Amino acid sequence: MTLDRPAYRIKRQLLGKPLTTERISDEKLNNRTALGVLASDCISSSAYGSEEMLRVLVPVVGAAAFTLIMPVTFAILLVLLLLTLCYSDVVTIYTRAGGSYVVARENFGPNVAQIAAVALLVDYIVTVAVQVSAGTNALISLAHLAGGNFTGLDHLQLPVSVAVIVILAYGNLRGVREAGRLFALPAYLFMAAVGLILVVSALRGLTGGLPHADLHAAGVVPLGTPGEGWLYGASLFIVLRSFANGGSSLTGLEAISNGISAFREPQGRNARRTLITMSVILGILVLGVSTLAHFTHAVPYTDGTPTVIAQEAHLAFGGGVLGTVGLVFVQLATALVLYTGANTPFTGFPYLASFVAEDRFLPRVLTRRGHRLAFSNGIIALTVVSLALLLATGASVDKLVALYAIGVFTAFTMAGAGLTVYHLRRQDRYRRTKITLNALAAVTSAAVVLIFAVTKFTEGAWLVVVVFPLGVWTLTRINREYRREAAALQGIQAPGADRAVYRRHLVLVLVETLDLATLMALRYAHELRPDEIRAVHFSIDEAYARRLAARWEATSATAVPLELVNCPDRRLRHAMKELAYRSTEDGETWLTVLVPRRMYTNALGKMLHRGTGEKMGKTLTQLPHVVVTILPFDVSRALRAMEERPRSRPQ
Repeated sequence: MTLDRPAYRIKRQLLGKPLTTERISDEKLNNRTALGVLASDCISSSAYGSEEMLRVLVPVVGAAAFTLIMPVTFAILLVLLLLTLCYSDVVTIYTRAGGSYVVARENFGPNVAQIAAVALLVDYIVTVAVQVSAGTNALISLAHLAGGNFTGLDHLQLPVSVAVIVILAYGNLRGVREAGRLFALPAYLFMAAVGLILVVSALRGLTGGLPHADLHAAGVVPLGTPGEGWLYGASLFIVLRSFANGGSSLTGLEAISNGISAFREPQGRNARRTLITMSVILGILVLGVSTLAHFTHAVPYTDGTPTVIAQEAHLAFGGGVLGTVGLVFVQLATALVLYTGANTPFTGFPYLASFVAEDRFLPRVLTRRGHRLAFSNGIIALTVVSLALLLATGASVDKLVALYAIGVFTAFTMAGAGLTVYHLRRQDRYRRTKITLNALAAVTSAAVVLIFAVTKFTEGAWLVVVVFPLGVWTLTRINREYRREAAALQGIQAPGADRAVYRRHLVLVLVETLDLATLMALRYAHELRPDEIRAVHFSIDEAYARRLAARWEATSATAVPLELVNCPDRRLRHAMKELAYRSTEDGETWLTVLVPRRMYTNALGKMLHRGTGEKMGKTLTQLPHVVVTILPFDVSRALRAMEERPRSRPQ
């Protein structure tokens, strides 16, 4: 006979067999799988980073935006170089999950570190929504370019995105290795797809056959008119906005440092190699997509589809069967890597939340591993919040990007500043070089945060600006409550503190009816060896109470008298509280209340019976000198035993 509850059996069917704690070491990722799993977010952001730059530039300077995008891209690649050097230092020194959070905590203290914690948590939540929304855009773009103008598919943007988040959550609840096998391949497919676009475009460009996009097609972002003077008439404000939007290409760079616990030993060296590989690939992809936009004049559309990278693939491959096959391959690979890029937060968020919870700044329930050794509570929390954000924004990438880069660049700032302080306190080799590089990374990242907060404030960045201080206050408040509770529980531990200080021990057994559950409670009461045992029934039905008292008087099963407490106003819990207070008001009596709990495993039994006694017992939990003990009695088992009992045969 199985003792598993139905809910657990369903959970086992959905998630597979439970994994033991000893299997944690087997759940680590090798470098190739880790690159696919943890780098998907970072690499896939190249699919929309260049487009977000053009979305700012095109309405202001028109076709000149395709020239201006190149210096902005090179500026972003310079930031990428600084951050790669910074995070190579992070994963080498701090080989535990947490990334910029642990760097800030070790160098600035736990309170300041909560800025990094909030930044990363917000970034992870927004990343899920952005990546999934962009992936759905890739599919809709494929329908537009390969199969005609399927504008009717636009209404599927939100439901498809919601479904993908649910699937990602399910995959991660099955465990790290399952998620690795499922989510590593799309990253490599996307690299191959973009590489194919670049090679074909280069060949067509050398032969003069690479076409331009139609800048006046229906639905494109309206083209501005280039002016005279500095940067084709674009103001510094516009260039900075474009730079901030393009900074979304670098989101996900911190994922490896946050998920370093998922690497095999030696974790630091493996994480560093994977980080450098990821950064090189990202740099090539961002530069390649921007360069193609420069030559093809692929322009963003107002509603987001078709995307710039989809137009580049269409222009590179052309029409015909082979062109359509190439376009389908690129768009499916792009959609997959964007969808699986949303998997990176499902790996990093639970690890980070667990780490912060260990420091008592988040609920401790986030530190528990679930059925398949994943941090299930963190995965579920991320799923719920990201779905809420997706619904609030209608799965619009343009709206979500306004919330995007502030969080991750704040984390970059904390990491660079923390490492600067770290090296200032030591006399390591190349100390000055490391101080300079990390300080530059911190200052540059802080500048991006400031630029994004100012230039995108009215487009939604104000929400993040408000959430940050509120989030830091919430985490600090949780920590203060944990510390207060710990101080109260610590108390004064004097010699002999475990000795009894009460002169009298009274046991009350709550009686609903005279049955086996009540008799078991009375038997247990005698085992406690109290000074007095009282069986108490709260009377709200006088006729029933009289019948119960008569049965009690007639039985020989117990010698404990039954006490009837009148409760004419039917406030059972109030009456129980008053009785308990009267019983302990002398200050020398310790009261134990035994509550028989009749348990029913079948749904009908649960529906037909109420847990009145248990609710009454819960009202006493805040009273001093009172202990409530719930005594379960399995009625369903008693029923089975009665049914299996052999019937007496007639003589």
